[in-house]
Amino acid sequence: MNHLTIHEITIIRQIQMETEKKNIDNISRTNAYFAFFKKNPDIIWSFLASMVSRNGGWNMCDLEGNIFPKLIAPQLRKQLFLTYERANWLIFHDAYPQLLLYQYSLEKNQPLFHLLPYFNVSSFIEREWYRYWNDKDRSRLTRALIINEQNVIQSPVIEHPIYKQKVFHNLIFSFQDLLHFSYVLFPTCGGELYGACTNGFKSLSQRIQLGKRLADILFHPRLFPSFFEFADKTPHTGSRMDYEQYFKVKSLRKTPMLRTTFPIIQHELQKREDWSRKRSISPVWLYFPSRHRHSFHLTDWYFAKTNQLELLLAIKKVLKMKEWE
Repeated sequence: MNHLTIHEITIIRQIQMETEKKNIDNISRTNAYFAFFKKNPDIIWSFLASMVSRNGGWNMCDLEGNIFPKLIAPQLRKQLFLTYERANWLIFHDAYPQLLLYQYSLEKNQPLFHLLPYFNVSSFIEREWYRYWNDKDRSRLTRALIINEQNVIQSPVIEHPIYKQKVFHNLIFSFQDLLHFSYVLFPTCGGELYGACTNGFKSLSQRIQLGKRLADILFHPRLFPSFFEFADKTPHTGSRMDYEQYFKVKSLRKTPMLRTTFPIIQHELQKREDWSRKRSISPVWLYFPSRHRHSFHLTDWYFAKTNQLELLLAIKKVLKMKEWE
């Protein structure tokens, strides 16, 4: 940092402190992304990140809800939680400094992206921020951020030997993938659900295509106001009651709240390498539009999947099956 001005060093340290403060758990991350979007509505990725992070919290709390503890052994549930948490933490650690540096650039009315290397972000995303500063192409920046963050978690989470063996090659994960039990939901205060299935999660390209599809849905001109209203009006607790409270048919709470269920995890940051120096950028990721093969209105689908899970639990009881381990 020898060649930096005192002001630049101050900005770097403030961003580091702010990122560490907000990267405590899934709740703080979700709220930080959304607060940023409200201040900077041109960075539409930050709203996408907030809504996907909400889903991460709901997935975590499902592990201690009314169904999964009866289907999945405690050790695997713990490993699944740590997988969600690690990915959530890594993406925030990488992305939030980028967002804050953009905000500082706006305040100074000049790009400060030459400071991005001090946060160990990829050279790919550094170039994309400069491009956005000049051409204000929101769609391209959104795609670039989706590409970047999915690549950020590819080696340390998806390809990590422990997660690979204990989670991604596990029977329950394959089962969820096969039967489309995993999904990202965008709720409304009118009790409707939209979104997409996350099958094929192990594939980097499929996760990037999913991110692009989700961005299209979230910013659909007719639907965006309803999604924003939900996010603005509904505190994120991690419980699916966050959106089930808006259903026309009222139900009891089925999943707990995150902060009453899980501890704060202290993460160690391993040495980070610039993924974009090892992995080429597929033109399909950056230039091709996403494809919507299925309906993204998921209200009826959600109830059907919930019923299927409860049926599976009933079958397990009858057959006295042991939990998946």
